[in-house]
Amino acid sequence: MTSALPAHSPSGLLFGVAYYPEYHRTDRLDTDLDLMQAAGITVIRVGESVWSTWEPRDGEFDLEWLAPVLDGAQQHGIKVIFGTPTYAVPPWLQVAHPEIAAERRTGAPIPWGARQEMDFTHPVFREHAERVIRAVIGRYADHPAVIGFQVDNEPGLELFHNDHVFEEFVSRLRRQYVEVDTLNREWGLTYWSHRLADWSELWRPDGNSFPQYDLAWRRFQSELTTEFITWQADLVREYSRPDQFVTTCLQYGRPALDDELLNRALDITAGNPYYGMQDRLDSTLERSPLSDWTTSGVPALFRQADRMYSSKQGRYLVTETNAQSIGHSDTNFPPFPGQLKQAAYTFISRGAAMIEYWHWHTLPYGAETYWGGVLPHSLVPGRVYEEIAEIGGELAQIGTTLDGFEPDADVAILWSNPSRYALQFTPPLRAGDRPDSQSYETIVDAFHRGCVDAGRQSRFLHLDQASDLGAAALAERFPVLIAAGIYVTTDAELQLLRDYAAAGGHLVVGPRTGYADAEARARVEVSPPRLADLAGTRYEEFSNLEEDIAVLAASDDLDLGTDAAARLWIDGLIDDDAEVLARYDHPRFGDFPAVTTRALSGGRVTMVGCVPGPSLARGLIRWAATAGPGHELAGDTAAPVTVTSGSLSDGRRAWFVFNWGWEPQAITLAAAVADTVTGETLATGTNVSLAAWSTRTFLSQ
Repeated sequence: MTSALPAHSPSGLLFGVAYYPEYHRTDRLDTDLDLMQAAGITVIRVGESVWSTWEPRDGEFDLEWLAPVLDGAQQHGIKVIFGTPTYAVPPWLQVAHPEIAAERRTGAPIPWGARQEMDFTHPVFREHAERVIRAVIGRYADHPAVIGFQVDNEPGLELFHNDHVFEEFVSRLRRQYVEVDTLNREWGLTYWSHRLADWSELWRPDGNSFPQYDLAWRRFQSELTTEFITWQADLVREYSRPDQFVTTCLQYGRPALDDELLNRALDITAGNPYYGMQDRLDSTLERSPLSDWTTSGVPALFRQADRMYSSKQGRYLVTETNAQSIGHSDTNFPPFPGQLKQAAYTFISRGAAMIEYWHWHTLPYGAETYWGGVLPHSLVPGRVYEEIAEIGGELAQIGTTLDGFEPDADVAILWSNPSRYALQFTPPLRAGDRPDSQSYETIVDAFHRGCVDAGRQSRFLHLDQASDLGAAALAERFPVLIAAGIYVTTDAELQLLRDYAAAGGHLVVGPRTGYADAEARARVEVSPPRLADLAGTRYEEFSNLEEDIAVLAASDDLDLGTDAAARLWIDGLIDDDAEVLARYDHPRFGDFPAVTTRALSGGRVTMVGCVPGPSLARGLIRWAATAGPGHELAGDTAAPVTVTSGSLSDGRRAWFVFNWGWEPQAITLAAAVADTVTGETLATGTNVSLAAWSTRTFLSQ
C-alpha cells in the first residue's frame, strides 16, 4: 500500500473544472481561460461528453474543434485531462444499430434520450467505440497540455439483461461450476423445485428469487464493467506517453461497479463525490440525503473521501464535485460561504491530489440546466467564483508541500462489495415501511461516523487488500479493525479475522458479519460464525427495531452519553465468557448485552449487537481506539470542530481543522506549527480562532 501518486503524475495539488466550451452559445474561450487563470485553475477536463461532435455522421470525424482549447490551456499554464466520449452515444449510431440498446429487463430496451443507454459489451458498439477512441486520442495524445486520460464516465450504471449478455453469464457459470449438479448444490436449487437438468434451463434474472443467483449476477455485471474500462485503458495506452496517467471517474454507488477490482487496471483512482450543502454540513443537525447519489452530514462527506482512497490505497483525483446547487430544478441548495473550502480540504485531508468542480459554467439547456457551475447562468463571475479563486490561491501557496501525503488512520474498517450486493437483494434493515436497499452502507456508516465523532481517523480496507497485508501486518499497522456488515465471506477471510485478533489486534465485530458464505448462503454454524469462541459471545436470534432502544453502560470503562441508543437491529447476544460493556434499557432486549468484549493473548474481540446510534458509536470508538496523531495539534476536540491529519514524506505532519457550524470556535495549540498557507509560525499554547464555516491548515515544525 502506498499513498504516492503514480510516477508519471504531476506534483502539487491540481485544481480545476470540467470545461465544455462546446456547450456555450457563443465563443468565449479566451475570456474563460483568463478567468480560470485568475482563479488559480490549473487543470481542465474536456472532450468526454460529445461523441456526436467528434463524429457527427458515421465515419465522418471533426477532430480540430478542440485544438484551440488545448492550445489556449497550454498558453495559460493550464493542464488538461482528456476524456473518451463513449458514455453518450450519437443519434446516428442508435438509429443505425438499435440492437446496441441495453435492456434493464429481458426484451425491454432502455429508451434513448439520456446517456449510458447502450450495452457496452455489444460487438457493434465496441467497433464504433474503438474507432472514435483511436481517432480522438490519436489526434491529441501528444499535445503537451494533456497530462492524463479519463476513459468513459461513471461506469456501471446499468445491469444488462440482453440475450448475448445472459448467454455469457451462463457460459461463465459453466466454466466456474463445470457440472450443472454442482450449481444445483451450491445454490440450493432443490428449494421450490428449481433443480436444473441442463444449463439451458437456467431462468432469466428478471424473476429470480435466489440470493445465490443474484450475487453471481451482480459479480458478473461488475466484471463486465471492469473489462470494458480495462479495454478502453489498454487502447489509450497504445497512444499515451509514459508521463500521462489513465483513469476513469467513479460514482461509487453504481450497481455494476466493484471499485477495487476496476481500479487495478488504472493508474490512479478518480471519483465524483457529491454531497448535501447548507444545513447538511451542520454537525449539530440531522438531515436526510437529497438523492441516492449524494450524502448528507460531515461524517458521510469524510466517508466519501475515505472510500476513494480505499480503491487503490493511495491518493486520488476528485474529478467532479459541487460548485453550486447540484441536482434538478427542484433541488437548489447552494453552499453557505466557506463550505466549498471545507469540502475541498476534507478531500485533500483524506488523500485527494486534485479538486475539480462540475463544472465551469452553468448550462442554459439540457438535463443539467440547474446543476450549478463555477459561473452562474449569466456567466458573470460572482460569489462562488470568488470563493473558488480564494481556494485556488491557497492551493498555489501550498504548492508541492503535500506531495507524498498519507492520511492518518487510527482505525481500519473493512469494506466488501459482495456484501453490498447481497444486502441490496436481501436487506436486513427497514427504511420506514419498506426494505432498506442501503442496509450495507447504513451499518458501515454507523461505525465510520463513530470514528469521526470520536475524533478518530479511519481507513477503509477492501477484504482483498486486508488479505494481501496478512494478519500480522494488519494488526501492527491498524490496532483496531472494524468488521461490520461483512455478510458475504470466505472461510479464508474469517480465518484472517481470527488471526488478526491472535496477532494482537482489537477486532470489533458488528451485525451480519460472517453470517453468509461466499455464495450468500447462511452459514450453518453458531453465530457469529468462526468468531463466537474468540468473542466468548454468540447469538441465536435477531430482531429488527422500529424505534431506537436506549443503551446503558455496564462498565466504568465505557463512557456513553445519556442518549446512547441502538438503531434498526439487535442481535440477541449471549455472553458465555466475555465482559459485558453495555446493555439495553428494555423489558425484553435488556436480557441481551448490547456490547461485549473479551481479551485474548495480546488481542481482543468486541461484539456490537446492534447498529449503534451516534452517541453509542462515538463512545465505543473512543474506548477501543487510542487518540492518534490528529490529537497532537490541539488535544481532544468536539463537534462542530473536526481535526484530521496525515504524514508527509519528509517526516512532518499536516493538520486540517474545520468548524462545521455558525458559531465561532477556537482551539489551543498543543504543538508549535506553521500555517500551511501563510507560513506564519504559531507557538504552543496559541489560541486559534475558527470563524463560522472555516478551515485552517497547519504543518509541524
